[in-house]
Amino acid sequence: MKPFSIAGIQMRVSSAHSNVEAMKTKLDLLMTIYPWVDLVMFSELCAYGPHIIHAQQVPGEFEQEMCAMAAKHGIWLLPGSIFEKKDDKVYNTASVIDPDGSVVARYRKMFPFYPYEVGVTGGDEFCVFDIPDVGRFGVSICYDMWFPETTRTLAVMGAEVILHPTLTGTIDREIELSIARSSAAINQCYFFDINGLDAGGSGRSIVCGPEGRVVYQADNNEEFIPIEINLEKVRRSRELGVLRLGQPLKSFRDRPVDFAVYAPGVKYPHLESLGPLIKPTRVHELGELEVRDETRTHELPKHAISAYRPPTE
Repeated sequence: MKPFSIAGIQMRVSSAHSNVEAMKTKLDLLMTIYPWVDLVMFSELCAYGPHIIHAQQVPGEFEQEMCAMAAKHGIWLLPGSIFEKKDDKVYNTASVIDPDGSVVARYRKMFPFYPYEVGVTGGDEFCVFDIPDVGRFGVSICYDMWFPETTRTLAVMGAEVILHPTLTGTIDREIELSIARSSAAINQCYFFDINGLDAGGSGRSIVCGPEGRVVYQADNNEEFIPIEINLEKVRRSRELGVLRLGQPLKSFRDRPVDFAVYAPGVKYPHLESLGPLIKPTRVHELGELEVRDETRTHELPKHAISAYRPPTE
């Protein structure tokens, strides 16, 4: 089998200015230290940070610069993602670039982080691409992995490696690490979850193998994460089972049931009862707490106020 190596770059990201030159510098340094790396990936929204005001056309200047860097080093490159401005919509879009400097695929994040990623439209097309003599790769972005259907679809389409740029600086990072491991195990694939720092996240990037084991987990400092993968492990896992036990992809293929929950247009009372998809808020007024949304106000009893009161110094 042809050896193949993937390096994630976990770097500091600013929201106040462009990070593109810093990305180039990091990439040059990575390839000086690890010239054997075949594919490099950055974190979500690494180039310009998490503000929608930096949305731009795709293809555009950033993509052209990254194409030149891929060709310079003769590598596959996934330069994180940027906000893409298209007509009257904005998408969170990642480009896949080959060693000749050509864009072979683009992926629009399917599940923007609503209600926080305001103003961003979700994409509706999955992204897989083949690297000759190596294998098939899939792309998802950040919040996508909270919806296991996305990763499962990529696996069913044949993806043996999931490239997953993310931007997480919130307290749920620990949960995401468990999702990354689970995604790798139940889909019997490699899972590269690369996070940024500062405005780009809290680090702790993770790489998992096809049996859900952690290949490497970064800390919360700048790091290069070069990993040589063995896709024969993926193929053996899918043939013989996770740790030679469960065979989830085969069982999914041979399932005796259709999941009616996915039928288009069907409304489910419990889901409809959950209310609108908005940010929770807290308002203290005259000893009462109101939890408000755009459509209605719920008044909580006074005895419940203590559970919602912000901590004191």
